[in-house]
Amino acid sequence: MTSAHTSRSRLFFLGRLWFVVALCSLTHGESTPALQNHPSHPGLPVRAVSLGGWLVIEGWILPSLFDGIINEDLMVIESDAMALYILAADADVVSSVRQDGSSLQFRSLARNANLTAARGGGAAVVAVPDSQLNASYGTFKVWRIDETTFNFRVFNRQFVSVGGDGSVVATAAAPGAAETFKIVRNAGDKNRVRIRAPNGRFLQVKRDYSVVADHGESTSWSEDDPSVFAMTNVGDMHGEFQICNGYGTAKAAPVLRNHWNTFIVEEDFKFIASNGLNAVRIPVGWWIASDPNPPAPFVGGSLDALDKAFKWAEKYKLWVIIDLHAAPGSQNGYEHSASRDGSQEWGTNDTSIAQTVQVIDFLASRYAASPSLLAMGLMNEPMAPGVTLDSLVKYYKAGYAAARRHTTKAYVVMSTRLAGDSGELLSFFGGGLPGAVIDVHYYVFNNTFTNMTARQNIDFIENNYAADLRGLTTRNGPLSFVGEWVAVWNVQNATKAEYQRLAQVQMEVYGRATFGWAYWTLKNVNNYWSMEWMIKNGYISLKRH
Repeated sequence: MTSAHTSRSRLFFLGRLWFVVALCSLTHGESTPALQNHPSHPGLPVRAVSLGGWLVIEGWILPSLFDGIINEDLMVIESDAMALYILAADADVVSSVRQDGSSLQFRSLARNANLTAARGGGAAVVAVPDSQLNASYGTFKVWRIDETTFNFRVFNRQFVSVGGDGSVVATAAAPGAAETFKIVRNAGDKNRVRIRAPNGRFLQVKRDYSVVADHGESTSWSEDDPSVFAMTNVGDMHGEFQICNGYGTAKAAPVLRNHWNTFIVEEDFKFIASNGLNAVRIPVGWWIASDPNPPAPFVGGSLDALDKAFKWAEKYKLWVIIDLHAAPGSQNGYEHSASRDGSQEWGTNDTSIAQTVQVIDFLASRYAASPSLLAMGLMNEPMAPGVTLDSLVKYYKAGYAAARRHTTKAYVVMSTRLAGDSGELLSFFGGGLPGAVIDVHYYVFNNTFTNMTARQNIDFIENNYAADLRGLTTRNGPLSFVGEWVAVWNVQNATKAEYQRLAQVQMEVYGRATFGWAYWTLKNVNNYWSMEWMIKNGYISLKRH
């Protein structure tokens, strides 16, 4: 059996190789694809639905997946942070597992001051009063190591360490023995804690607001004890990394296998095909290319589920759009890109780009012969400015060439950058990439829409989004694709008729995209986010569109 380390090394090597080959192929004009940039394909325009939360976990879509990780007494500080090993006041173990990515803050009760990484990292950990607190510097992201150890990562991506003299600093580029901690909790107040350092002593805040790990054991939880802190969780994550690392590989494997086998089934494809849709957009993660032995903490098996999806698609005459939702290192820092702690690290070097190209090569090679393959999505929602335009274009060139090595029929979908200009990629396409598709996502629930009425939301879609879509739909440019939208907004107490109108207007406007659109998502515990629920309950009808 291939080890996770070997799998990762092989993936890196092949990725670098295909990165070079792909760029050379594109540069030297190796076999021009026959596809043209017009909607002549029988599958266009697509009316698709995304199978979100299936092969790439998003906890908000089905929160019950995480029920076995966190005990009921810890739900108050439910986190995406790492698994914290919690000790009770009498030193008995309170079994608990915290998830990677939780953002924790610690306030010294005795000094009325907050732990913070000076300068955001690269210096000492100190305590400061509220008036001097930079919230970002005073937030510690948790990494779970195993059931008894964890690390704290600070704003500048360094890790908290304890020196031989008990000094507490945030200077480590990577975690090791000196960066492991435990949390001791008050049995009567789970948010009142002590932090046990790797030297066995506890962190305390001195009168001069310095922080040292030199406090001994204590049974007192009084507010005048300088080793007692109030702990607050200010953010969490529930993605693929959290579920795999939270359960541990052995326990995560059966949980995810059951999820893959039950969340999306053949009957769903039948439902999709019989309700006016003609395609499915399937998010996948980069680790699928190493199946069945992906790098830790990921679990093998999603590739088999994707194989089944193609068989069902062929049976019910549906097209498939494979969408790389999670790239190595995370292209946007969100849980749906499998970020460990909210950091965005994809594209900072050629290694992650090359590895991602290899994933595209793997998927294109595996499914090129399927009559249901419609398109390969190179990356979902890269975030600006963390993903630079230069690195994204470099990847899109290589990813396009990698896909074209195996298929001249499938379209290649390239997403615009979140927080970027939706038209910034148009010059890159330049009519020289046959079968290219530009992917934009339109939602109406961010801060722009906070105080809008139902009518104002509709007007924004019919005017602003329609104009943006027209700008992307050029004669000799790529096809346009509204890869995500949903009938969800900030309008309070909206009627069913208003929701129906919201869905209808979006289908009409986004139906002008030359490649088509895809609803997010098929199933969701939040009803309006579930196209299945919206169709079954009469909010959406596609047969007239």
